[in-house]
Amino acid sequence: MEIQLWWLLALPAFFALGWVAARIDIKQLVRESRSLPSSYFRGLNFLLNEQPDKAIEAFLEAARVDTETIELHFALGSLFRRRGEVDRAIRVHQNLVDREGLKPEQRLNALSELGQDYLKAGLLDRAEDIFLKLRGSTREEESLRFLLEIYQQEKEWDKAIAIAEALPSHSDHLWHKQIAEFHCERASSELLHGQIEAARECLAKAIEANRKCIRATLLEGDLYWQDGDATAAIEAWKRVESQNPDYLALVAEKLMEAHRKLGKTEQGLQLLRGYLDRHSSLDLLDAAARAEHEVGGAEATYKLVRDELRRNPTLLGLDKLLEAQIVFAPAERRGDLELVKNLIHNHTRRVARYCCDACGFKARQFYWRCPGCGGWETYPPKRTEEFDLTP
Repeated sequence: MEIQLWWLLALPAFFALGWVAARIDIKQLVRESRSLPSSYFRGLNFLLNEQPDKAIEAFLEAARVDTETIELHFALGSLFRRRGEVDRAIRVHQNLVDREGLKPEQRLNALSELGQDYLKAGLLDRAEDIFLKLRGSTREEESLRFLLEIYQQEKEWDKAIAIAEALPSHSDHLWHKQIAEFHCERASSELLHGQIEAARECLAKAIEANRKCIRATLLEGDLYWQDGDATAAIEAWKRVESQNPDYLALVAEKLMEAHRKLGKTEQGLQLLRGYLDRHSSLDLLDAAARAEHEVGGAEATYKLVRDELRRNPTLLGLDKLLEAQIVFAPAERRGDLELVKNLIHNHTRRVARYCCDACGFKARQFYWRCPGCGGWETYPPKRTEEFDLTP
């Protein structure tokens, strides 16, 4: 191919123009960096070295020198909120919201940050007002998620359901589970106030949202029980085994009480024994041991716990075994057994807790919603010692 003469003239010109443009960009960058106060760079250095206290002081000094640095004020407000100085964060973000000449996207960002400040401070009504204003904007999904958190804290379950269904990802399985939990919360409240029909409607909606909702099955049994139908309550609670047998411990005592009411205590005990054989659980063992003590006495209870301990050796099981043995032990041995039991019991308190799968938060009682991370159904109804022994 023949090279045109003008190509030879154009190539040096293009190189020259590129060199000039690069020089202009570098000069502009240097000029902008020099216009920033030195305290700004000190603040960045402190942040990189994980010294937030010194970073805040440096950024405050930079903000006093250059009050027009918008991004610097956003950084300051965020730092204040993370450190728990919510009042200072609110002042920074409120000043940004009130500032004239702010770009629309910057104003939305300032409003969102201010709403998060109010949420962190527990001023839920003010936070709600701000996130409602952000609906329909480019911050729509973000505002919906914060509104969902607010309504869960306020236990406004109808509003929480509406917000969850409005989320773009509401068709995901996770949201189905959460929406079902919101309906279960409503059902629990209705049951507490004796509103059987209203509770039944809530549970129907929970099952519609998530057919595998174990809590809805538990509450269905509670509904039958409160309505005086012990037989139907038993059948509802027994369905838990087919859904997730780990949750049988939550209905074991209820099953015994219902069988007791029907005059079928022995049959209820046989049911718990069968559950314990098929689905070993420390909480299930505890319920079965109490039922065994009621029917067969101390010696039968001791044999039940001893056999279970041989199958699944745990410190919590040993604690229960010693408790059963003390009842019929000779007086001269009872003191020694109580001493050993107390030593074991003091240790087992550390492993007799429930643990959240999502964040690791531990608690002595079972929660449907984790107090640590706010996740729903993240607490398996098993003690931490059982997980430690799982292969």
